Amino acid sequence: MDLDLSGRHALVCGASQGIGRATALELAELGADVTVLARSSDVLATLADSLPRKHPAQRHTWRSVDMQDTHALQSLAADIVTAYPVHILINNTGGPPGGPAHSAEPAAFENTFRQHVLAGQVLLQAVLPGMRDSGYGRLVNVISTSVKEPIPGLGVSNTIRAAVAAWAKTLAGELAADGITVNNVLPGYTRTARLDGLLAAQSQKSGRSEQELAQEMAAAVPARRFGEPGEVAAMIAFLCTPAAAYVNGVSIAVDGGRTKALS
Repeated sequence: MDLDLSGRHALVCGASQGIGRATALELAELGADVTVLARSSDVLATLADSLPRKHPAQRHTWRSVDMQDTHALQSLAADIVTAYPVHILINNTGGPPGGPAHSAEPAAFENTFRQHVLAGQVLLQAVLPGMRDSGYGRLVNVISTSVKEPIPGLGVSNTIRAAVAAWAKTLAGELAADGITVNNVLPGYTRTARLDGLLAAQSQKSGRSEQELAQEMAAAVPARRFGEPGEVAAMIAFLCTPAAAYVNGVSIAVDGGRTKALS
């Protein structure tokens, strides 16, 4: 099985923590040169310095930007690909606050659309020429199991994550002939700051302890536990390898079996 990513350049968004950080580590372990992207400059600098180097030519760097600042992101992406074409793009960014869809302000939908869909489009257009020139491209969107089964209390997130999934499915058909695959990874309950925030919000709203809520959530997973960021990152990294060249246009749940939908 060919898992070697030597000579490939990966741009990993949301890399300062959680699944993004774990993904940067996995890709570096497979030999990729990794650029980590998020808002936290100090954290990113430390991460880039600590990423594995499996061969002497392997290099890692970092860039800082707010994914909601479309113009700044566009400029930064142009700088990144001018210095070194990107072959692997990991779209991963934080989710919006919870709450029902019917009471969400229009601005909440607009801001989240900008952060997820528009940011993804800006990055795609920046990296696409390099992917086409090399005949190798991997785009992986880290979204949510909500694209298969909407999650109660996450109205804005459910809506925008579904938009990302539809965007990706469309791209998968448009770009496959160029040697570019587009796939989605759908994390279930995973031990990240995002999950901690959702538990805290539910605890405040319900008056129940975070521990009690966490136990209840874990009990709903056939594996009877939360996932670890590295377990999600392993799937993301596999989709980026030559071995996954014929996997295209799919949304893969990494959720311990919690999602009941067949497709």
